[in-house]
Amino acid sequence: MAHDPRRLVGEAGWIAGADLLAHVSRSTVRNWVAAGKLLRLRPGVFALPAVEANWRIRVAAALHGREAVANHATALALWELIPSPTGPVHISVDPGRSGRGSPGVVVHRTAGAYADRRMVDGMPVSSVERAVVDAWGRPAGAAPAALRAAAITAVRRRLCSPRDLTFELTRSSRMRGREELSRLVGLLADGCQSELEIWGCLQVLRAPGMPTFVQQRRVTVGSEIFVLDAACEESMLAVEMDGAAWHGSRAQRERDIRRDSLVATIGWQTLRFSYTRMTRSAEACRRDIRIVHAARLRLLRGDIVR
Repeated sequence: MAHDPRRLVGEAGWIAGADLLAHVSRSTVRNWVAAGKLLRLRPGVFALPAVEANWRIRVAAALHGREAVANHATALALWELIPSPTGPVHISVDPGRSGRGSPGVVVHRTAGAYADRRMVDGMPVSSVERAVVDAWGRPAGAAPAALRAAAITAVRRRLCSPRDLTFELTRSSRMRGREELSRLVGLLADGCQSELEIWGCLQVLRAPGMPTFVQQRRVTVGSEIFVLDAACEESMLAVEMDGAAWHGSRAQRERDIRRDSLVATIGWQTLRFSYTRMTRSAEACRRDIRIVHAARLRLLRGDIVR
């Protein structure tokens, strides 16, 4: 009786060799592979040619039958922190396991990899914080800017915390780029939640001669809670850094006007800077902040000349 490999493989697009051999002989499998009807994804795992470009199927096949987790850029993509990367699938196994890979699969030995696993779409995956640190040290398949964005987004979405990232960094004392990631984690711990806020913090708010600001200051107006991007307690001056995409709509501008009016009722004055002005005219932004800060201090101290 002739068999159709598509029917045997089924909707998943891949099949374990043991399951395949329950229906056909080894010679049949070899013939299908030689004829291009089946692909050998790795030892003991076969797939239909049509799914070769399906990244998630390649990940599932790489993990099948192993005490392993998706890690590095592969894990970040499963967590939806970066796009599906090109190149090989990265998985991690415990040090006592075989580190042998196969075409399209890179195997890393990582202590506690499987015991600390999470589950995403039914697949074992490393924690977000471990994936960020491991990918940062070995950024194959992911650009540095993408990894920075992944770390920032992970903290903003509360998939991990700056403390979690710091703990993982202590376990990777010799990793490449450790100091740079440590600085980024420090800024995230201070409350920065975007590249714009990081830029504003480093280039504007923390520049010499600037008043002291704290990030993500919570204020309550009636029954509503607002979070200020940056706040100077001394002068009750708030600085908001408006990203081009988020704050460009009319509805968002109206929400910003309402918010600024409400926080003004409890004494806070708000200065807003657009993405373009913040990144292209940092000195002008610093000058405006210093002028308003000085004026606010005179006002709060009652030292106003009429």
